Amino acid sequence: MFRSVRRALCAMAAALLIPLAGAQTAGAAADAAADAAAAPGAGYWHTSGRQILDAAGQPVRIAGINWFGFETSNHVVHGLWSRDYKSMIDQMRSLGYNTLRIPFSDDILKPGTMPDSINTSSGMNADLAGLTSLQVLDKIVAYAGQDGLKVILDRHRPDSGGQSALWYTASVPESTWIANLKSLAARYKGQDTVIGIDLHNEPHDPACWGCGDTTKDWRLAAQRAGNAVLSVNPDLLVFVEGVQTVNGVSGWWGGNLMGVAQYPVQLDVPNRLVYSAHDYATSVAQQTWFSDPSFPDNMPGVWDKYWGYIFKQNIAPVWVGEFGTTLQSTVDQKWLAALVTYLRSTSAYGADSFHWTYWSLNPNSGDTGGILNSDWTTVDTVKDGYLKSIKAPLFPSTGGGTGGGDGGGGGDGTRACSATYTVTNDWGSGFNAEVKVTNTGTVALSGWKVTWTYSGTQKITNSWNATVTQSGQSVTATNAAHNGALSAGGSTSFGFGGAPGGGAAPTPVCTPV
Repeated sequence: MFRSVRRALCAMAAALLIPLAGAQTAGAAADAAADAAAAPGAGYWHTSGRQILDAAGQPVRIAGINWFGFETSNHVVHGLWSRDYKSMIDQMRSLGYNTLRIPFSDDILKPGTMPDSINTSSGMNADLAGLTSLQVLDKIVAYAGQDGLKVILDRHRPDSGGQSALWYTASVPESTWIANLKSLAARYKGQDTVIGIDLHNEPHDPACWGCGDTTKDWRLAAQRAGNAVLSVNPDLLVFVEGVQTVNGVSGWWGGNLMGVAQYPVQLDVPNRLVYSAHDYATSVAQQTWFSDPSFPDNMPGVWDKYWGYIFKQNIAPVWVGEFGTTLQSTVDQKWLAALVTYLRSTSAYGADSFHWTYWSLNPNSGDTGGILNSDWTTVDTVKDGYLKSIKAPLFPSTGGGTGGGDGGGGGDGTRACSATYTVTNDWGSGFNAEVKVTNTGTVALSGWKVTWTYSGTQKITNSWNATVTQSGQSVTATNAAHNGALSAGGSTSFGFGGAPGGGAAPTPVCTPV
């Protein structure tokens, strides 16, 4: 609640491509498609009690990130003034986020709405040139699916002017809201990259839950909209946020789901409902629980009261669709650590856990900052590190290959890989480089090693997404834990920074391990 309007910094930075591995499957090439289909997350999803299950009935965990901008006057995700959209999606996957929540406003569904601030120079975002906002969204959804990310569309605002308390305004009536939700549901029907729609972001006072007034009762409106969505695309999940105040007890905008106990949302299609809460720290606003003498030990009780009970009583899955902080104060650091513990670690609980998407990838969220730093490229490793224990397995690619990787070749049962070395940035006193690793064999790899020899005196100073060591002119890079598994044709990449030393770019050699 009381969240400041997030404003773009419009910082310009060179793109740094950090793609990651393909779907983590194994087996012969003839079985590769079947293996991918068997991996958790394939197909459309449904619910069972407090869990979300994939098409095969396997439990999955949403562990993702928000990438905003379509809801603003730019009418497109932010950061494309600095980077190519594919590199940004590749980076999300490389960091271990498996789901992308994309906020939008109804403005992007107006005919002819065009995006603003997309850089198409030097081949960047070349395939987005001339596209409408909706067509750009199509491209992002398609590439996210290739990378194995699922997408949740979030109707964030009625228009780009700002957040609304209710799901409608004088200029965007309920009829328009529902028609646009149905339009999006139909647009992505059959594309199981899009697993669901978050019906409206952060309803708040005077929105109520269970009061029976159809002009203010968000629970009834969510039923109307949810059933409309399911009438055109019954495979989708319907995500319903809370309100601000229930029976005189107030909390975060969209974060109060106390009313579910007495007035649950009832949809015409069973096993499609996921409740969603938002929760924030003091960098967004103060709440009474932050000054409680028992803080942070009091927080599990607070979360239990507002939304956690829904999960603990096995009523339905719960997704914390937004949470975030600048992480500057000690209170906020304790809050985030406590919330991560409350959401349940994947190592201990697997997919029997709360679902989440962190706010946000964008560094230009005024009250939280982002996982990316203000250069739109480097990662806030401290913030990202807090989330490590609740990240979850990635999902299978949904068509078109994984991570944009080239198809592999070779004979039956061949284990092989290749590597390409590219300098991505050179400022004279230093450089950044990327090495792309591709499985060119016909069976999945569980690990890889890349070696090369410099002809000059280049020195590697830091690296990411691989363990890189150097002895004289010889360099060895081995996969990180999260990107060693490569399906046939799958690819990943790692990067590093170095000090210059003359000499041409080396030719790397890849070896399966």
